[in-house]
Amino acid sequence: MNQWQKVFSTRVYPEAAIIKGMLEENQIPVQLLNKQDSSYPMFGDIQLFVPGQYAITAQELINKALLN
Repeated sequence: MNQWQKVFSTRVYPEAAIIKGMLEENQIPVQLLNKQDSSYPMFGDIQLFVPGQYAITAQELINKALLN
């Protein structure tokens, strides 16, 4: 069984949603895990996970997107 790896973490939901969409457009399965406190959104992170075999490709795409 292939394990999921965290490739991105942020406290800004729109940023996480954009990165998730970009990964999905590149046919990379992605799961979003929102660990933010519902009363205090500045506490906790939003994390994106991909299957292990996609982790390197996903990280390269994320790094490229963040540099632009």
